Amino acid sequence: MANSDNSENKKDMTQDTIKRRTLLKALIGIPVLGVFAFELVKKWTYDQEKKARLIKELGLENLPVPTIMKSTKGSKSDLIRVGIVGYGSRAVSHANGLGFMHPADVEAKTKNDTMKDWLAQDDLNVAITGICEVFELHAETGLATARNTVRTGGADPSSLPVKRYRTYEEMLDDKEIDAVMIATPDHHHAPMSILAAQAGKHVYCEKAPVHSEDQIIPLYETIRNSKITYQLGHQITQSVIFQQARDIIKRDILGKITLVETTTNRNSADGAWIRHLDKSGNPKPGDEKSIDWQQWLGHAPKVPFSIDRYYNWTKFFDYDIGLLGQLFTHEYDAVNQLLQIGIPKSVVSSGGIYYWKDNRDMADTLHCVFEYPDRELTLLYSAMLANSRNRGRVFMGHDASMELGGSINISVDGSSTKYKKQIDSGLIDPSSPMVSFNPNSGKVDAVTSATEKYYAARGLTTTSINGIQVDVTYLHIKEWIDCIRSGKTPSADIEMAFQEAVTCIMAHKSYVEKRRVEWDPVNRKIV
Repeated sequence: MANSDNSENKKDMTQDTIKRRTLLKALIGIPVLGVFAFELVKKWTYDQEKKARLIKELGLENLPVPTIMKSTKGSKSDLIRVGIVGYGSRAVSHANGLGFMHPADVEAKTKNDTMKDWLAQDDLNVAITGICEVFELHAETGLATARNTVRTGGADPSSLPVKRYRTYEEMLDDKEIDAVMIATPDHHHAPMSILAAQAGKHVYCEKAPVHSEDQIIPLYETIRNSKITYQLGHQITQSVIFQQARDIIKRDILGKITLVETTTNRNSADGAWIRHLDKSGNPKPGDEKSIDWQQWLGHAPKVPFSIDRYYNWTKFFDYDIGLLGQLFTHEYDAVNQLLQIGIPKSVVSSGGIYYWKDNRDMADTLHCVFEYPDRELTLLYSAMLANSRNRGRVFMGHDASMELGGSINISVDGSSTKYKKQIDSGLIDPSSPMVSFNPNSGKVDAVTSATEKYYAARGLTTTSINGIQVDVTYLHIKEWIDCIRSGKTPSADIEMAFQEAVTCIMAHKSYVEKRRVEWDPVNRKIV
């Protein structure tokens, strides 16, 4: 590893030398600019040396760059037969991650030349052999996807039949299914996961893991006492920048972290879960004849069919816990995976419906404070659906702050103890980012100019590995499949799901009941 890193460093130094010579020749060749060009290159050289010195002093010069590990496919007898429960937009991503794509999507991506990265995915040696869906139109889409012969990694189709299941119980009773992926509305997640584990099926379940407090312990105990592999659908841990952030925290670059601030900002009808109308303002497809409404409701309160509730179920507490279940779950998972904070001692939530005045239960403005006195840390979550200003995800330490999204920005605190010497010497300027990691460049870069800025997204879609854009959902599914075969524990296992479930339900309970709540770890209940 050390030899490899030295080789890379020499390569970078050689490239810098070539760049410097090229720049100097180009500028000196311009009349009148000869002296100016020499001074410009001199400053550029100084900046490069300053960057290298700073990165070395921080101990980041050998920060490893992640690569994609090849799966162990084994023989055809190791083929894993997967059933998908609920075939909406998220299930489409699941199918793509497994190596399957609808013929229409293949045609569209081929035309706009975006198939290359998907086709480069590893063949996971799986087959989608079952689709369970209450809406006829979505079921047909799922079946066409599973039967398509175009596969990733140059794989040959399994030739296994693909079956349509009318109920998930029917799918779970079928011994021809080895594993299930659950992408239904949230109120189904825990009951389906429990029954799947009891049937001996491996489970990949979308967040949130539970919908109510009474589901937490049964889900946890059932999965923990089973032999199945459970993965919760959080993919940020697979991102290159997340893995770099983990190394940065391990190296104590930030100092003692006592505050983490996470946020959500959206400003559109779609972002506020108003999705039952098409672009022309007409209702989307679906009615009582094409949707099994009673199956869709499940154990939720019985209400007449509603196209609003079908497409916009996130708005209603009968099926979801709003912003907490849909978006905070990702924020919590990112923080918990990095800091291992677990379940908070107390939570206070506040907010309301201040902009989207429809029939929703969910808040469009929400603020939650999670206290961890034993860790001497507070986690904040602030969300609104009427302004799209990006406020980021920030880890605040005594010596520096790290903003983590689609890139990493580290800024030193002007009152830092650790970096006082570097600040005094001028090596570090607290008014601008000290270090950035740009996944597109594949390496750490010190920021010494105020003009060098990186704008962070949430890091939940794709990541750049060796110059290739890789879907992080695919990487997360791949980890699950690999763990099924190896018996290892995936990153978002039932322990992580349990901590997330308790934390989210605490915040939801605080908002609904308008009070501060605490977790009783002895009796395992919210008080």
